[in-house]
Amino acid sequence: MFNKTTIRLLSVLFVALLSLTHGFSQSQNNQADFEIKAFHVDLRCQVMTMDALKDLANRLSKIGINTIIMEWEATFPYEKHATLSNRYAYTRSEVISFIEYCSRLGIDVIPLQNCFGHVEYILRHDRYAALREDSKDMSQVCPTRENLNKEIFKELFEEMAKLHPSKYLHIGGDETRLLGVCKKCSAKVETEGKSKLFVDYVKIMCDIAKSLGKTPILWADIILKYPEAAEQLPKDAIFVDWNYGWKNDRFGDTENLLKHGFEFWGAPALRSGPDNLYITQWNKHFDNISTFIPACREAGYKGIVMTSWSTSGQYGYKYDIGWEVITMYPIRYVYPLSGFNILIAAYGQALNNHVPLDSYQFIVDYAQNQFGLTADESRVFYNILFAPQNTVRYGRDSDKKSILDLKNEAFELQNIIQALRPKSNKKEFEHFRLMFDLRLQYLTFKEIETRYQSADFDSKNAKGLLKELDELHALVKKNDKQFIKLNSNYLSKKELIELNQERNEKFYNLLDAVRKISD
Repeated sequence: MFNKTTIRLLSVLFVALLSLTHGFSQSQNNQADFEIKAFHVDLRCQVMTMDALKDLANRLSKIGINTIIMEWEATFPYEKHATLSNRYAYTRSEVISFIEYCSRLGIDVIPLQNCFGHVEYILRHDRYAALREDSKDMSQVCPTRENLNKEIFKELFEEMAKLHPSKYLHIGGDETRLLGVCKKCSAKVETEGKSKLFVDYVKIMCDIAKSLGKTPILWADIILKYPEAAEQLPKDAIFVDWNYGWKNDRFGDTENLLKHGFEFWGAPALRSGPDNLYITQWNKHFDNISTFIPACREAGYKGIVMTSWSTSGQYGYKYDIGWEVITMYPIRYVYPLSGFNILIAAYGQALNNHVPLDSYQFIVDYAQNQFGLTADESRVFYNILFAPQNTVRYGRDSDKKSILDLKNEAFELQNIIQALRPKSNKKEFEHFRLMFDLRLQYLTFKEIETRYQSADFDSKNAKGLLKELDELHALVKKNDKQFIKLNSNYLSKKELIELNQERNEKFYNLLDAVRKISD
């Protein structure tokens, strides 16, 4: 038995030990927290209204986001390089208003100005044709044309720096797939290697950014793939390691660069390939959040950036004689960001809790709290989201399921989600319903197309096929109308019409062809 004095002494020691342990735990949590909690906004193919942008910033601030990376691309109101601004470009006053609005929310706005790869919106113009690495592929500048590149990108960086007070400037640098294509670049690769070719050019761009008082940020994939000359890069450059659901060493060994003292941020995604206007791989994105963010913490990354890609960033072109670009088409569009509030909320929870996201529990809780669904309905909702979604080629998907089986499964899922009755935030829930309607529309079309493309199709089958296409046409028009209704304040009416046209182009081509055959 202990006497009272001993008990009091043990109590004091216990409280002191508990306090020390708690303090150590808090210290560990603080060390594990990200200094930069960022969200990436991609405006290449879906230009949000200014009201929608501000609403997004407001929602992001409520989940702890302190940084937005803006990939303005051709929506930026360039002055000296006004050729680059497209028909959806914002005004300078709108951009300034947005940045000031974010500042009041405690959000730093970092501009992203690509200067190496993903510069199709620049190189498509005759004014900048001399920068091209390849005359037919507009995706990359030639890194050995240093003087011309330096002059133009210095001016573009200055325009970005003028409107963005952030200390950072994201200069891109990812997916430079044409390294060493032209004769001069090929000769340099032959003697010095791709890493040196990449690094020498990136150093020039970093120096420009630093001359403007900006810390340069780059995507990490290329230097991870070709790390041999990495130590020659500025040590204050920040690398963003993007990972959308694959092994952490997909591009290369990050430890190799961390040893050089470079700062790293991580980047998962809530919209990425193969997502498009009729496919969303929810399970992939939730898994990406639940696994990669903890991995970034463990690696000691100082920041995290949730990317949200409206397109793959790859384009097809319509040319005139002499490879003059008439227009270019994104290879892939994705459903607007308006339909992804649930993943934004999941990102917030993953940032603010130092345990991996439990996707199942999060979705069930979200369905109950956000939509007022019952516990049973919420579990059904989870199962709907996690049902596989893949593209279809030659009558089967990547899991070898037949198009008919896929169509029947989609029809069942559509019936299930239509039967759910949300009690709150009904407009948000309608996005999920429309996504599954678009999925069924896609699969119905692909099933018809599979028969049209088969060796059994001839003119005698045309009338039966036309009847099915006419029936599908009614669904197409219904979905088009709902798509515009749900996104009317999110994207411009003109762009919504274009997205409907893009999604339905193959359907209308087939409809016209079968009508002609049936005459």
